[in-house]
Amino acid sequence: MKLLVVEDDHSLLEVVCTVLKEEAYQVDSADNGTEGLLLAQSKVYDALILDIMLPEMDGLKLVKALRSQSISTPVLFLTAKDSVEDRVRGLDVGADDYLVKPFAITELLARVRALLRRGHGGNVENIAYLGLSINPSIYDGFVDTHPLNLSQKEYELLEFLIRNSEQILFRDQIFNRVWGFTSESGINVVDVYVHYLRKKLEPYGYADVIKTVRGVGYMLKGE
Repeated sequence: MKLLVVEDDHSLLEVVCTVLKEEAYQVDSADNGTEGLLLAQSKVYDALILDIMLPEMDGLKLVKALRSQSISTPVLFLTAKDSVEDRVRGLDVGADDYLVKPFAITELLARVRALLRRGHGGNVENIAYLGLSINPSIYDGFVDTHPLNLSQKEYELLEFLIRNSEQILFRDQIFNRVWGFTSESGINVVDVYVHYLRKKLEPYGYADVIKTVRGVGYMLKGE
């Protein structure tokens, strides 16, 4: 699925685009409203993630312009404007969702998934590796047809591993993705939840697919 992110804070733009690409989305980006509008008009996207306070053309005008041209691509506003009036204004011009900065990466990804479900009639594909799979619509993982009954963080950890299977993931990379840059948890929480996840996979013979890369992190890889 293809997403467009329009954000004038370049460090935040880089973080959001990196996280979305790690989730296997195709991502285009722009740092001003004019370029964002041109991209949204000229290419087909599954969803748009827009700041409101953008140079050259703000996000509200951008969405108004798209809706006036019958471009109905789902829109998520990602903005520091947090009053009720701001939210109402954003939704009234044609946005589908509204997330206030600062935000948790996990919430952003959940809202993107929800936006994509609405834009595609509610159908969400399972994402799989070997006999492991996750179902984003019910937030759980499976070995073959057996549910794992995962907690939220266990699910998010397994999802990240599956989406990046057979790639080495650094511990701080996993921490930032699952717990967030502003989490008060220490990085050792990654090791704790890998242990929890392995315990749930163990009865099905899948605990060993989560490989420890000593001194670096973890990798999901079958024998």
